[in-house]
Amino acid sequence: MDRLNGLSQRKLLRSQSLLKNIKFRNIGPSVMSGRVVDVDVNPNDPTEFYVAYATGGLWHTTNNGQSFVPVFDHEAVIGIGDIAVNWHDGEIWVGTGEANSSRSSYSGIGVYKSIDTGRTWQYLGLPESQHIGKIILDPLDKNIAWVAVIGHLYSANKERGVYKTTDGGRTWKQTLYVDDNTGAIDMDINPKNPDELFACMWYRERRAWNFVESGNTSAIYKSVDGGDTWKKITGNNTGFPQDDGTGRIGIAMYAANPQIIYATLDNQNHRPDTATKKRDTSKYVLSDFKNITKEKFLSLNDKKLDTFFIENDFDKKYNDSTVKEMVRTGKIKPTTIYDYLNDANTEMFNTPVIGCEVYRSDDSGLSWKKVNANGLDLYNTYGYYFGKISVSPVNENKIIINGFNLMESNDGGRSFTAVDKFNTHPDWHGTWINPLRDSNWVAGNDGGCNITYDNGKHWFKANTPSVAQFYAIAVDNAKPYNVYGGIQDNGVWYGSSKLNDKEVREDDEESEPDNEWKNLGGGDGMQVQVDTRDNKTVYFGSQFGEYERKAIGGHISKRIHPLPDIEAEKLRYNWQTPILLSSFNQDILYMGSDIFYRSMNKGDKIAPLSKDLSKGTKTGDVPYGTIVTINESPLKFGLIYIGTDDGNIQVTKDGGYTWTLVSSKLPKNLYVSRVVASAFKEGRVYATLNGYRDDNFTPWLYVSEDYGQTWSRLGNNLPSGPLNVIREDPKFENILYVGSDNGLYASFDKGKTFMAFGNDLPPVPVHDIAVQKAANDIVIGTHGRSIYIASLNEVQKIYKDAVK
Repeated sequence: MDRLNGLSQRKLLRSQSLLKNIKFRNIGPSVMSGRVVDVDVNPNDPTEFYVAYATGGLWHTTNNGQSFVPVFDHEAVIGIGDIAVNWHDGEIWVGTGEANSSRSSYSGIGVYKSIDTGRTWQYLGLPESQHIGKIILDPLDKNIAWVAVIGHLYSANKERGVYKTTDGGRTWKQTLYVDDNTGAIDMDINPKNPDELFACMWYRERRAWNFVESGNTSAIYKSVDGGDTWKKITGNNTGFPQDDGTGRIGIAMYAANPQIIYATLDNQNHRPDTATKKRDTSKYVLSDFKNITKEKFLSLNDKKLDTFFIENDFDKKYNDSTVKEMVRTGKIKPTTIYDYLNDANTEMFNTPVIGCEVYRSDDSGLSWKKVNANGLDLYNTYGYYFGKISVSPVNENKIIINGFNLMESNDGGRSFTAVDKFNTHPDWHGTWINPLRDSNWVAGNDGGCNITYDNGKHWFKANTPSVAQFYAIAVDNAKPYNVYGGIQDNGVWYGSSKLNDKEVREDDEESEPDNEWKNLGGGDGMQVQVDTRDNKTVYFGSQFGEYERKAIGGHISKRIHPLPDIEAEKLRYNWQTPILLSSFNQDILYMGSDIFYRSMNKGDKIAPLSKDLSKGTKTGDVPYGTIVTINESPLKFGLIYIGTDDGNIQVTKDGGYTWTLVSSKLPKNLYVSRVVASAFKEGRVYATLNGYRDDNFTPWLYVSEDYGQTWSRLGNNLPSGPLNVIREDPKFENILYVGSDNGLYASFDKGKTFMAFGNDLPPVPVHDIAVQKAANDIVIGTHGRSIYIASLNEVQKIYKDAVK
């Protein structure tokens, strides 16, 4: 109810805002898109379809993806889990809140419906659903629909399961419920008998420090009375697994013979030991050190051991003799090498789970048989991120499964072939197969939407909307200045502030190559810092603290990823590890894991200056107790604040040698999304606390005038929605800007009250705000609609008129 009330408050702040007429300009990139969660294609005219993005909204094309129009930009939320279209009358149903359960899966507020192809929308309720896996429309009765609710991401809730409406969405009945941690992730319906439905229930618990992505309540259920009652049809010797490793399930019926059903399973049980599998024995690999005994370690080949240390960037002081001596004397355990290198990235890709399996039933779900003969290697530990399966409407043996690769089988699932190509993006989330020409597919992935007409032999990319999911942004001082940013699963990019969101193509004779968006690095793009003395030296990286320094246009880079001594406690890096160049001397680089690091020479050497600044780690498979924000006062060198993901704010006044905890009287254990030292008063500092990972949507904003010793709450009129960032205006200390999970807000009274800023902005999460002082621009990094820019001159003029 607080979130629904917050939506009303947001509308009020938009209608009364002095800044509602200020226009923002989207500068892209469109050459790199965002995560597609669903496509729905007109079967009678496949050149018309809708594409739903995780946080980029809903887009419509009538020209086979040559251009798109957004049709869901003015509702309360923009994140989508699933869509369903009645192509007979144009009705569109939207289930808000992505179901893929990732770090960047934002919550929705239920279901919307449009009866005029997206021109207007009606809210249909289910506010506590938060994340929706599937919507099914009855093919015979437009008033009947079913919704698969996966439920809250970061807490248990009783509203999970399958819901049915018989009155067009005016009222709902929960017809399938298992428990508070088991939600409905997928469904399918018998097209010849809409009373027969199948629902996939999935047990998952996500917390800030741990993710349990499987459980013995994950199962497939069947209804024969239109979804009014359900019966579990897996487990109990049916041939379909049901145990603690049973993860996400996807399901698809063969339309020509609905007795045939396919299902994918993310099996989180571990594979049998493959240590005896043939591999290159000329080198040691990390797994060699996992369970090694002292005697075995001391007998390792010296040359191979040295090679391993060099290839894994160990300090030069570690070689075969020094490390063997440490093991021999008991200074370190023989397994320390494994523990030292086995970080979050390694666990994510190398944990030997079984992963994707494909099952088939030929008797409408009474019995199941695993059909894939070999391991599919479709994904690693992150099967929770995928799960969709499609079967050709005219060929029972032709199926497509979605994962890191898009894979096709033409023999009923016994064997699969990856059909990705160089011009497609990995991480696939759904495929539509043309019922009239089953070689024609429309498929979505983390990089947008692709279309093929020859079973994946060739692809083209639909003209991509500007829907990149930025984690963080930065600007330089070039003329015109450039904007840099890290994008979810799409690397780090930079482009001119003079661009618009129209994609510049290589074959466009009028394009100016120097003004295109350009890629700096891959992976999940994270933070960027630019040395503005030359506007060419950049620091950038990917998840869990993997950073590098590089000159734009150069070919040599310097890796920056501090590691402690092997005998010291292991470091913890946040998914989005913070970095910062000092404004006083841009040779100085700050970086945070659970401890604070400083380099005086551009990252060539970097040293720890603190102990653990968090509350300490928790048992789980997600790094926790980490530094997530660093900020240095622009008024005093060495006055630095850090914030952690478990609620600590610490300050140092001597450059990092001594630290003082200053958050003991603030709300406890929250993610400190930003700490920002004021440019107007040395002792002033702002903090935003984010409760999303605790399933709490309160907008916590605080200010201190005494270096954090005491705090005052600000923004009491801000609508419900976690806060991600705060920035001061470069000229007026009374003007503040905050970015929320539902938009951008500004204050003219030092944060006592706020108004919505830019009514033309969709309700997209604002992850970062940068101010380019020379141009007097505000730059907004959104998680779903790329980059927006507005001039601050008009804001400042409106402010001066308001305070006269």
